[in-house]
Amino acid sequence: MKYTTLPNTDVKVSKICLGTMTFGQQNTEAEGHSQLDFSFEKGINFIDTAEMYSVPARQETYGSTEEIIGTWFKKSGKRDEVVLASKIAGPNPLFTYMRDKNDFSPASIKFALDQSLKRLQTDYIDLYQLHWPERKTNTFGQRGFKIIEEGWEDNIQQVLETLQGFIQEGKIKNIGVSNETPWGMMRFLEESKKHNLPRISTIQNPYSVVNRSFEVGMSEICYRENVGLLAYSPMAFGVLSGKFLTGESHPNARINLFPQFARYNSENTREATRLYNEIAKDFGLTLTELALAFIEKQPFVTSTIIGATNLQQLEQNINTINVSLSEEIMVEVEKVQNAFPNPAP
Repeated sequence: MKYTTLPNTDVKVSKICLGTMTFGQQNTEAEGHSQLDFSFEKGINFIDTAEMYSVPARQETYGSTEEIIGTWFKKSGKRDEVVLASKIAGPNPLFTYMRDKNDFSPASIKFALDQSLKRLQTDYIDLYQLHWPERKTNTFGQRGFKIIEEGWEDNIQQVLETLQGFIQEGKIKNIGVSNETPWGMMRFLEESKKHNLPRISTIQNPYSVVNRSFEVGMSEICYRENVGLLAYSPMAFGVLSGKFLTGESHPNARINLFPQFARYNSENTREATRLYNEIAKDFGLTLTELALAFIEKQPFVTSTIIGATNLQQLEQNINTINVSLSEEIMVEVEKVQNAFPNPAP
């Protein structure tokens, strides 16, 4: 395994982070524990979860992933050996079962954090993230920003002050954002500098060979402000494993279970995937190896969040940490990106 540190901290994290959103629906508690055991044995010390998991979010399974991680902590006794990341959900009219208001008010953050700590059976979270912005903006597959009349008022200073209080209490160690835009990132950084408030260490956004939109604006902020990307959906919901190129149906694959993520199944995404697969074969690699090694190569990436539904997939993903892409391969990758730029935003 390779390791780095969370930006602006001395916290050592593995360059591969275990994503857990399948625990509680696609994976049972026993299977989740097996994945955690296997990942830990392979050197992964970084786990990412969220209060709303498992996915797709449902009232019946709300918090199930954190609960499974919590029982693993209790059983294994490895809490202090793990860097744990979780998230508070932002506004969504479908998620009223989580709490009275899905916002980032002091009361909402306190309630969400305390409930996560209880489910996780721990006293602290190493990296606490805002899952998506309170304001309406272009996230989750929307390429461009559209002006929308809304009642949101800029409360970023208050959010940071609230998080500062929980850092002082010891309930959280570091903070991050997720599904953010360049404007949002800079506002958080601006308020931190202006008022000497906690600074975001990471941003968790989608990033893969079929979605490199992060490179437009965001990567420069990461470089100049020392913020690390936690890249999620690196395999584009399994599309970049190449399994859909065979013509088989794979009814239990995420892309079929969750049709709302249609961007990963578009014609351009399929064609780009086919071309990337040809490049991988030409250089003696699997498509999985090319897809994950491409992300690991990027200097603004702190860790790549991988998820799997079985140990075979998990092992294949973890083993890509030892794959390096030559400049020849990168030239070919750029040709596909130029022909099909970011087909799955």
